[in-house]
Amino acid sequence: MLKEIYIRNLAVIREAVIPLNEKLNIFTGETGAGKSILINGINAVLGQRCTKDIVRTGCDKAEITALFTELSDEVCEKLDELGISHDGGEITVTREISADGGSVSRINQRTAPVSLLKEIGGMLINIHGQHDNQILLDSDRHLQILDDFGGDNTLLNEYRVTFRELQQTARRLGELKKLEQSRVERSIYLNGIIDDIGELELREGEDEELEKEYEAARNSEKTIIAIKNAVNAITGEEAANDMIVSAETEISGYTEQDKQLNTLYERLSAAEIELSDIASELEALAEKVELDGQRLEYLGTRLSSINKLKRKYAADCNELIKLYDDACREIIQFESSDSEIKELTAKREELLHKVTEQAKALYEYREKVAERFTERVTAELEFLNMEGVIIEVRHEKGKLTVNGMDSAEFLISANKGEEPRPISKIASGGELSRIMLALKSVIADKDSIPTMIFDEIDTGVSGKAAQKIGIKLREIGKVRQVICVTHLSQIAVMADNHLLIEKQIVDDRTETHVMQLDMDGRVSEIARIMGGDAPSELMLDNARAEIQKAAGL
Repeated sequence: MLKEIYIRNLAVIREAVIPLNEKLNIFTGETGAGKSILINGINAVLGQRCTKDIVRTGCDKAEITALFTELSDEVCEKLDELGISHDGGEITVTREISADGGSVSRINQRTAPVSLLKEIGGMLINIHGQHDNQILLDSDRHLQILDDFGGDNTLLNEYRVTFRELQQTARRLGELKKLEQSRVERSIYLNGIIDDIGELELREGEDEELEKEYEAARNSEKTIIAIKNAVNAITGEEAANDMIVSAETEISGYTEQDKQLNTLYERLSAAEIELSDIASELEALAEKVELDGQRLEYLGTRLSSINKLKRKYAADCNELIKLYDDACREIIQFESSDSEIKELTAKREELLHKVTEQAKALYEYREKVAERFTERVTAELEFLNMEGVIIEVRHEKGKLTVNGMDSAEFLISANKGEEPRPISKIASGGELSRIMLALKSVIADKDSIPTMIFDEIDTGVSGKAAQKIGIKLREIGKVRQVICVTHLSQIAVMADNHLLIEKQIVDDRTETHVMQLDMDGRVSEIARIMGGDAPSELMLDNARAEIQKAAGL
């Protein structure tokens, strides 16, 4: 619960320490005394938006610190999750607003983002102001109120798990089907790659190996041709050897008469023998040079095929292999996508059936809750001086949403004989306040938020209705801490803790002070509310009697 609030330099509040108890805390004061400033201060520590205008004139910053005690298990679990200590089940939440517009937030003196204050604050305090009556005017919120009253969200939570799984399945299925057409075109391209490259069964670096082997084979072929040409030049028709033999024949008849000619003849004979030996050795060498014509033809054909693909895909051999492997993997994925579409389609149908059955069960559960809800709220409204008011829940089936297949809208008939109509069409401001109080009352024992704040819930009501509102607030105060700002004595007399907000002039400046009232102070304040300033002794006696009467209720 909210144990204490410390405020410094917030608008006209220079400094205030506000003690609160675990039951019904009532704030009263003259109009303009600063009650709204108090609510603004609480909103600030709850992480709500605030402006620099709330900083007291002439001050650097405003500070609001709230002490929360007896934290619920839910809040403690959240704090543990966030790494925030809560020794003794207590935390302090501080908000500082600078005159230049900046702000600093702290939990247990540790700096924290405003969003964290808002998250934690939403688990600690529920503030109901006049603007919250808009919840009643918004039929989209009625289903949530009905579920809050029911108090058991088991069916809803199970439904939402299945519904979200159905959403994810449908979303994935839609994505796959959207890609289906582009996959067809892509498949054609990929299959072309697989056909082109797969047929060759390439190895890494094969093109370089083949180039070297092909070049070596081409060199062997050229070498053999050169040797054969050389041999032919030596031994062929009209070749070098024949010419030497002819030369020998020409001079052979004259060698005996001329020694020099004989020497040249012998040299020609030696040259003939040498050329014959060279030709023999060349032929022997040609036989040793390896040349596989079929291999050479294979190498040329394969290199041509590889080079053609390299040009087509602008890639080397290794890159062609990677391109082929990637295409194979992608094609397999496409095939698995087709399989996934079939599986997801079947799963979607299965989930749709399951979620529909869960939605029906949820609808039937809410039907029973709606019956109990109308009975309880009708009883509360009768107590709050709205006798004859009929409230109904228009509960209808519709399309599947995250909240089920149904919708709910609260209808009321404020006058006998009139058909129930939507609250937004017929309820006045005072009626809205009482209807909201009735709703808060029936869900008070189911709500995990420990503190409820009612800001001027008495708007538009008076007399007996106001008294009933006060009684109802006290009842809620037995199970939840209640903080209420009011202008009515019928509500103020119900307080377990009565605080007065009043303006005073200090050193020529207006200050708002907050005081916890004792019995005499309460009597004076109730009398002021009932009869104005300077109440008579009779008014004071009436005020005391009303307080004592309320205490006995």
